[in-house]
Amino acid sequence: MASILLSNPTLSSTFQGQKLSISENNSKSSTVRGLNFRSPRCAVDTPYEGKIPKFPRIRVWDPYRRLGISREASEEEIWGSRNFLLDQYASHERSAESIEAAFEKLLMESFRNRKKTKINLKSRLKKKVEESPPWVKNLLNFVEIPPTIIILRRLFLFSFMAGWSIMNSAESGPAFQVAISLAACIYFLNDKSKSLARASIIGLGSLVVGWICGSFLVPTIPSVLIHPTWTLELLTSLVAYVFLFLGCTFLK
Repeated sequence: MASILLSNPTLSSTFQGQKLSISENNSKSSTVRGLNFRSPRCAVDTPYEGKIPKFPRIRVWDPYRRLGISREASEEEIWGSRNFLLDQYASHERSAESIEAAFEKLLMESFRNRKKTKINLKSRLKKKVEESPPWVKNLLNFVEIPPTIIILRRLFLFSFMAGWSIMNSAESGPAFQVAISLAACIYFLNDKSKSLARASIIGLGSLVVGWICGSFLVPTIPSVLIHPTWTLELLTSLVAYVFLFLGCTFLK
């Protein structure tokens, strides 16, 4: 038996065939695995860039739709939408830039609309003045609007005089404060018109008109609203301060 096996070397046992088939399958599987191997994808290739959220309306052209607001939205709503979206997508640079760009467009549009509204108001007012009767035009020729700082300074001066008169109401009348206010009014008018006579006439006229209006206005005020120590003379002088302020500030 042994001599037969040795003389026929091409014969193989069943175990050896199984071993060869197993090794052949392993080689095929390794070849297949080598052909189908893929490298892992980077997190930047994912739609949401990993864990960083991306603004979904980053390519929307309309700034209102990009911020998710209506065209009738107020500035407070625009600011609120911008802050809300930035809190969510501030970590993504392109998303934050897109939100800021839409926000700036809406702010510029709001600024242009306000500017147009102011221009329209001025043009309408000018048109109404031109269409007004002649006596109204003549009356408006005596009126001018000074800078805001001048208005505030003179308002502070006459408010101080009114407060001084109220604090001294229990001791004496407001005659001294009214005299100082009249002198200040004439000084301001003379500084504008360069005419002492004209300034004196306008100043005295403002005082007289204010005192007369106060004499008719004060009695109509309910006594519940008036402090017990405030006299009729004091309340009339307060009205006169208002007319002196208007005369020296807005009259030419």
